[in-house]
Amino acid sequence: MSDPISRAAFVRTGAAAAAALAVPFAARASAGADFAFRDVTLPLERRVDALIAELTLAEKVSQLTDASAAIERLGIPAYHWWNEALHGIARAGVATVFPQAIGMAATWNGALIHEIGETVGTEGRAKYNDAIAAGKHDQYYGLTFWSPNINLFRDPRWGRGQETYGEDPVLTATLGGAYVRGLQGDDPRYLQVAACAKHYAVHSGPEATRHHFNVNVDPRDLREFYLYAFRELVCVDGVAGVMSAYNSVDGKPVSINAPLLHDILRNEWGFTGYVTSDCGAIDDLIDFYRVARDNPHASALAVAAGVDTSCLDTFGGLGDAVRAGLVAESVLDAALRHLFTVRFRLGMFDPAASVPYSRLTIADNDTPAHAALAKRAACESIVLLKNDGMLPLRKQGLTIAVIGPNANAVPVLVGNYNGTPSHPITLLDGLRAAAGPGTTILTAAGCGYVDRATPGDWDAALAAAARADVVVFTGGSTAQLEGEAGDAAKAVGFAGGDRTRI
Repeated sequence: MSDPISRAAFVRTGAAAAAALAVPFAARASAGADFAFRDVTLPLERRVDALIAELTLAEKVSQLTDASAAIERLGIPAYHWWNEALHGIARAGVATVFPQAIGMAATWNGALIHEIGETVGTEGRAKYNDAIAAGKHDQYYGLTFWSPNINLFRDPRWGRGQETYGEDPVLTATLGGAYVRGLQGDDPRYLQVAACAKHYAVHSGPEATRHHFNVNVDPRDLREFYLYAFRELVCVDGVAGVMSAYNSVDGKPVSINAPLLHDILRNEWGFTGYVTSDCGAIDDLIDFYRVARDNPHASALAVAAGVDTSCLDTFGGLGDAVRAGLVAESVLDAALRHLFTVRFRLGMFDPAASVPYSRLTIADNDTPAHAALAKRAACESIVLLKNDGMLPLRKQGLTIAVIGPNANAVPVLVGNYNGTPSHPITLLDGLRAAAGPGTTILTAAGCGYVDRATPGDWDAALAAAARADVVVFTGGSTAQLEGEAGDAAKAVGFAGGDRTRI
């Protein structure tokens, strides 16, 4: 870090400090002229160092978790690092829902994925601005998005394969990089939002053992397959964050794997962004890997290895770790530099007028133009394997039987890590809207996703098929069966979010 600034250089007189504390929190957060880190004329590195120099040990620890606390005396608001934007802004109410990542991969269209990223970033910033204006600092309304998932879909049983761009490292790097650049924007000074590549590294299931699974990987396979997309997103696309995986690589849990986090990510690739643990991964060092006896020891190992912030409150023992000599306070300072640099690049400590993305409002969310882009992406994601002359269906005079559990299901449209569409159109809705005069549409679920059909359901489906000129079958699965460990319901053929067989 060039031109460091000592804490002493920013010690204010007692009278000035007292005056600052007398100003209401909101006023200090918007003005803060007496704090050097608020000085927009200073270089970014000096501003970050100036802010860190103001912090007590307890305040430093409070910033090293996903739910970073407010520091009222400095006018620093609370901030939540955990936000989601896999294929649209997720878990934050109504948003444009784009095709699931595996569907976007099927477009093979980097320019389109870049445009989608720009749109998702716009909606994320619009939601953030709206929340801040209302004085809210809630989870899922921040600007640091833990997307994209650039793990490789190497085994079709893996339930989270839907979140990825498939099994090819080059396609994954191309589309993942386009999405990152779109999300983060092209302003020379400020990020629109901050993307985060996950899960680093060698993480492609299974879900049930992800907290303690070890991967012994061939060095060439590691470099050419598992690390390729991460390297591209770091070195070429400038991704702001990286999430470390739960699993162990070559006998070392990734959250304390210095060869991966320090030697390759930081030193070899020159990554200057932030690293977050996956949720609860620091506790895994105690509960599963048994390399630490308590939270202070686990936290010290992880932050020293290169993890800057923990998802969930699993860095709470860092204060005790410093006092016990398990880790130096300067190591915490290094982590804070990575974290605060991202927040400065997002414009969180600058006047709103100087941050171009601050002009976005909630009116920029879920717009007709965004819906049109989502429809275009959905059309380009469709893969027609064979057409023997049946398609396109004529619009008039047909009797169509729509059979299957996904005919009128919204969940299958939105995947997982999803937002809420304002006007979802199911397959049945779409067929009805497209049908012309004289077309009759019959419906019957026939069966569930994995359960045997009841005699009544089966008979109804057969009867509809017998009356129809053509059957449209809507089978498949949903994220309620396949997905992240613990998210999916228990069903025959599935375990922990994965399929147990093809």
